[in-house]
Amino acid sequence: MCGIIGCAGRSETLDVLLSGLEGLEYRGYDSAGVALSNGDLSVCKREGEIQRLQQAVTSDLDGRVGIGHTRWSTHGPPSDANAHPHTDCTGEVAVVHNGIVENYADLRAELRDRGHEFDSDTDSEVVPHLIEAELADGASFEAAFRAAVARLEGSYALAAVSADSEALLATRRDSPLVLGVGDDAAYLASDVPAFLDYTDRVVYLEDGEFARLESGSWTVSDGEGRLLDKSVSRVEWDAEETAKSGYDHYMLKEIHEQPRALRKCLRGRVDELAGSVEVEALRGLDAESVQFVACGTSYHAALYGAQALREAGVHAQAFLASEYATSPAPVGDDTLVVGITQSGETADTLSALREAHRRGVETLAMTNVVGSTAARECDRSLMIRAGPEIGVAATKTFSSQVVACNLLAAALTDRGDTREVVEALRDLPGQVQEILDSSRAAQVADRFVDSEGYFFVGRGHHHAVALEGALKLKEISYKHAEGFPAGELKHGPLALVTEETPVFAVVTGDGAKATKTVGNVKEVEARDAPVVAVTDGSSEVERYADAVLEIPETHPRVAPVLANVQLQLVAYYAANKLGRSIDKPRNLAKSVTVE
Repeated sequence: MCGIIGCAGRSETLDVLLSGLEGLEYRGYDSAGVALSNGDLSVCKREGEIQRLQQAVTSDLDGRVGIGHTRWSTHGPPSDANAHPHTDCTGEVAVVHNGIVENYADLRAELRDRGHEFDSDTDSEVVPHLIEAELADGASFEAAFRAAVARLEGSYALAAVSADSEALLATRRDSPLVLGVGDDAAYLASDVPAFLDYTDRVVYLEDGEFARLESGSWTVSDGEGRLLDKSVSRVEWDAEETAKSGYDHYMLKEIHEQPRALRKCLRGRVDELAGSVEVEALRGLDAESVQFVACGTSYHAALYGAQALREAGVHAQAFLASEYATSPAPVGDDTLVVGITQSGETADTLSALREAHRRGVETLAMTNVVGSTAARECDRSLMIRAGPEIGVAATKTFSSQVVACNLLAAALTDRGDTREVVEALRDLPGQVQEILDSSRAAQVADRFVDSEGYFFVGRGHHHAVALEGALKLKEISYKHAEGFPAGELKHGPLALVTEETPVFAVVTGDGAKATKTVGNVKEVEARDAPVVAVTDGSSEVERYADAVLEIPETHPRVAPVLANVQLQLVAYYAANKLGRSIDKPRNLAKSVTVE
């Protein structure tokens, strides 16, 4: 949820921290702060977005070792006092934290009894005071840090600096941390974009590992202090991919990056001449039953994937990861559990995957981030290759997840119409580009932006699109929106339909599903609700629509991607018309790393 950045070994450490925080702001933007060590400890932090912190820093904030943090509130409201870094009573130790300290109340009470005073409402503030207590007993900075960490219950990524040390110390449990290896400096962050301007060489920390960064050097050790031989990887992304590249918002840029992302997802994995799929990560995979676990947008991709597998003859279900972790479904020896998670760090999805692993079934991570926790912990990982996605509202990653689900279906069975699906996937990037070049979504958004609420309906694969279309609109416009299977309208939601509630109906093809959905459109039209049809023109839905968003004709399994692009654009233009914070919607963060 929160973003951590650290640097050791540069004269311009403050600039590194501030630019890193900008690169992490999608992880939290309630407040931000930095701490630098240079014989003394200098701290500056502010409620609000990074800009306020940048305006507050002064020239005397200096040091070659430093940490920074951008916060998404869990304990305590946004304020200067609750912003990180947090310090001890002496002001000589500073700590940044991502996660939740579950036993903080007991620790806080104990420390108060020993004379420690607290300035914030956060759980994180206990950590620097625990370190202070160990230092007072004569421990070294590193020994004090390890002793403090040993007392914590919950999840955390932690980084600390001290006025009396030239080292930056860090550790993690159930929250991501990655090291950046430079020629003359070492970096630390919650996510790679924070330091990608400085290095593309990375080391991924595992749970329970400790990192020590000093000027131009770094080490990683285990809980007992034994040095570990960690491999250094190279990140395939470049800094330009994490920039706006002339677009007003990251979200719009990422919507327009979908043709490229889809090509990358498919490259080297489909044989168009043979009409077949060959994915190295899925080779030899054999499962009679598949259970998808995911959250948010990824859950909508999971719903799509489960239906695609069922159509191919594989028993498949989709579960909300937060529910699966505590109420898991029955599994057998031939069950595969697939976790769909863009970041590979989603706490609920990781918990569900770990529960599946505990029960002895094979696990597959469908993720966008090489080296993520899900990719490392699962038996297999299928990378969706969408490239970095900075906007909080997922766009190109959903499209790539849907395509990856088709690759999985083809890998598990040769039943169905794989050749036709492969041919449609081949044409998909060009068809998405066609929509981006000609969409009338801006006009539709402008026409209905002042409506009271919005409903999205679809059948079959378009049920997932309806849910995703509603989620996108509510995430970034703050308008009420709901998605339903079209057949459920008359089982309750129809009571809410009025002339002030546009209904977006996704209808493709001219088969039974389309015919039934057109019937639902007639039901809402009879109640004076405006209808926006997202259609390939094969049915008669346009006759009953007040506005039409066209998509090219394609295979039924591929049409949902095209329909979803139109709905992404509607959400974007509506939010832009309303002046919303599109890339950083209120109360939301990109990667939800706490349960």
